[in-house]
Amino acid sequence: MSARSGHPGAAPPRRRWTWLLLVLFVVMPVAEIYVLIQVGQVIGAWWTVGLLVLDSILGSWLIKREGARAWAALRTTLASGRMPAREIADGALVLLGGALMLSPGFVTDAFGILLILPLTRPFFRRLLTSVVARRLVVVGPGTPGFGASGFRRTSGGPRNDGRPGPEVVRGDVVDEP
Repeated sequence: MSARSGHPGAAPPRRRWTWLLLVLFVVMPVAEIYVLIQVGQVIGAWWTVGLLVLDSILGSWLIKREGARAWAALRTTLASGRMPAREIADGALVLLGGALMLSPGFVTDAFGILLILPLTRPFFRRLLTSVVARRLVVVGPGTPGFGASGFRRTSGGPRNDGRPGPEVVRGDVVDEP
């Protein structure tokens, strides 16, 4: 059982990062070069370069369009007073997809398009949400260092451990019309 995840057979965090870095810096470039060579052999070198340039132009247009939509949705949600969790996730996915689209290569462009397109983004949003949710630390009442309300006590306020603290004045908030 992994000490951090609590799941039997789960890889320790350092080992997961090692595999992720191996894939990013070794496997992806090799896959990109392989695909570029294969496409170049089928359609020719200049057509391959032209296709990569056209792909980057398409990616820039998609980033601009979907980024503007994500920004407008974020502003609308904030103006309505709601928590913009979905909109922030969409913005992050468009940003990541844009970075992948701007890098040369067909494999990263395919992943970038999947992250940017509104049709496939909900799948990756759920995936991103589950990854973030697993990494969050939930703090509630009774957690050491936190008050009964669940907020971290930095200074001031009554303490439950018997140590003296600053004086607290209790009162009521009155809104005048």
